Amino acid sequence: MLAFFAIFLLDSCHSSKKAAKSKSRSVQVADRQSAYTPTAKPPPITKKRHKARPANPASTDESPAKENAVAAKYAPILGVSRKDITNYELYKFIDAWYGVPYKFAGRTKSGVDCSDLASLLFQSIYHITISGAVSDIYKRCNPIKADELQEGDLVFFKINSKSLSHVGVYLQNHKFVHASVHAGVVISDLGEDYYRKYYWGSGRLLK
Repeated sequence: MLAFFAIFLLDSCHSSKKAAKSKSRSVQVADRQSAYTPTAKPPPITKKRHKARPANPASTDESPAKENAVAAKYAPILGVSRKDITNYELYKFIDAWYGVPYKFAGRTKSGVDCSDLASLLFQSIYHITISGAVSDIYKRCNPIKADELQEGDLVFFKINSKSLSHVGVYLQNHKFVHASVHAGVVISDLGEDYYRKYYWGSGRLLK
């Protein structure tokens, strides 16, 4: 029963934010279904790597020691070397939010959902404003293939749903950060059976 309940909650990450703007939930779902056609299954995950998106150009007062500490902490989680961690601001943001519990429509350290985490990350690190449900975020993206993913791209899922229901921000080596219902803000692997099953597509945000 607990597993069933967790999957049910995951499916709620995307939808209700627009409920007040729709005349009915059924109309809203119908609109989303007409806007998106399921793609083919994603290609097998490969070990090909891409250059990371350039780090936030804003200057930082952090010492090299603190940057090295961030790299030392997240390189093993991503399965990369320390020198592959270059966007220190990104990983400091992740570190500050890591473990924050899931809360639908939440935007604070007391709770956050998947689309709002992505929104907060892009605003803080890339100074790009995005908002709305998962389907709204996808509309801001240029679709890309799984083997074209770079740091800062977005990965989308349909979890027990006919419409997009979950989003994460891609990092490196098939890893992505997202707000999971059962674990809160966490880094997961696209190669895991669960995420391979529900993976729908990837996108690069249009500026």
